[in-house]
Amino acid sequence: MDALIITCLFLFLLFFAIFLKEWYRYSVEKRKLIDHVYDVTGCKIYDVRKPETASERLIKRILRYGDDYAAVGQRLNFFSESHEVEDWLLKAGRPLDLTVARFQGVKIVMALLGVIVGCVFFILGVPFSQFGLVLWPLFGYFLPIFWLKRKARERQNQIRYDLPEFLDTVSVTLQAGVGLDQALREVIRFFNGPIREEFSRFNQEIDLGVPREKAYEQLLRRNDNPEFQLLIKALIQGMRLGVPIAVTFKLQAENMRRMRKELVKEKAAKASPKVTLITTFVVAPTAMLMIGGLMVLHILEKAKTFSGILK
Repeated sequence: MDALIITCLFLFLLFFAIFLKEWYRYSVEKRKLIDHVYDVTGCKIYDVRKPETASERLIKRILRYGDDYAAVGQRLNFFSESHEVEDWLLKAGRPLDLTVARFQGVKIVMALLGVIVGCVFFILGVPFSQFGLVLWPLFGYFLPIFWLKRKARERQNQIRYDLPEFLDTVSVTLQAGVGLDQALREVIRFFNGPIREEFSRFNQEIDLGVPREKAYEQLLRRNDNPEFQLLIKALIQGMRLGVPIAVTFKLQAENMRRMRKELVKEKAAKASPKVTLITTFVVAPTAMLMIGGLMVLHILEKAKTFSGILK
């Protein structure tokens, strides 16, 4: 019995030593890989993508069924032709690893789900379910289109919000004597979201030998934000004319802050008529109905009291 215990203890220590050795080798290789990625891309952060949640994994698994209906979706491309979908995907940052073919198939899958939902409601006798036989498939078909457009719009708005701070930081870095590529690599580490994604991809394209002007054009193609396009066009013009890049970034940051203030003022001016409209057609009639109803109830109560006195 003692010999068995000693043997098990010896085997445990042996396997634990092997585990420690392999773990050390794994850590060394991991560090070498991170250093190599930093040498190539200039970014030490290797976990750029956020870990997927259970809901995202489930949605991606469902979206894979769109591949089976991709051919049908590309034929039935009402309000979503392939070149339009490609443009939406670029501006939205390709959410959920969607491709044009898969997105076209997802529309058909959602339309079929709408048919199933409409038939189930019709069989159960839900009110107005006969209209649902047509409306639910249409809703399923157009839902991915509306969702993708909204994602693209939100991403462009996020770029608009982060761009002035990004430009200020890059401008200060450039004024310190750092080159543009190195400044972008250093600054994007402190930003998250689409700004980091776009300029990380820009740096990777430059490292792979893509001409700088071509990389700028790809940035313009992936983003239709007016402020962002103004910046890239200014960089292209400055590159051609030899204007200092630090001055370009500083001026663009000031212009974008001024444009943001004007945009806020414009939204505030548009909000006032909307508030007046809601007050006129919702709040005021509701208040009048409540006051009128109380007056009617008061009159009825007085009439009931008076009739009781007469009796």
